Amino acid sequence: MTFTEKLRKILFKNRSYTPIPFLIIMVIFQQATLNSILLGLAIVIIGELFRYWGVVYAGSATRTTSGVGARELIVSGAFAHLRNPLYLGNILIYFGVGIMSMALFPYLQIFALIFFIFQYHLIIAEEEDFLTKTFGKKYEEYKAAVPKLFPRISAYKSNEAINQPLKLKAGLKSERRTLQAIVVTSLIIILQYIFI
Repeated sequence: MTFTEKLRKILFKNRSYTPIPFLIIMVIFQQATLNSILLGLAIVIIGELFRYWGVVYAGSATRTTSGVGARELIVSGAFAHLRNPLYLGNILIYFGVGIMSMALFPYLQIFALIFFIFQYHLIIAEEEDFLTKTFGKKYEEYKAAVPKLFPRISAYKSNEAINQPLKLKAGLKSERRTLQAIVVTSLIIILQYIFI
């Protein structure tokens, strides 16, 4: 196994924890203003909407850390417009929190953005290897038609999409931890802005 392959697996397994140092720095060194809070919060909400739109189709399979896996190729909802809606959502959420806090602006925000794009580039490569091996030509066609991180306007059309229902309640349950983290981090920044 090459160094890059090992790194991809490590980043996939620990992808829920890599934002923590950035979030701590953003809270400790925050220099929030009313405008930065409003703009950052709008970016965070857009990011969470992308995540939720993906999770209501993909379900709790997005929470696994033991290794890449998939029972089926999801091509409905957000996945009909971009292949990685959760990762785009995460990048927007972290960037939005950075804008809210204005911590070490603009250096921390730029560094975090570069780090997460790099991290997700490696994680996506890990997942794509698995999906190609598992779903073969079906995934290759989907990959060729749907962008990695920037949504296309028109939805990808596939016969599989008919059998992939929207699961709003299950999606909300799966997103509980993410929503809690967003609310707590945002409240800390807002309360620091008000009282410090």
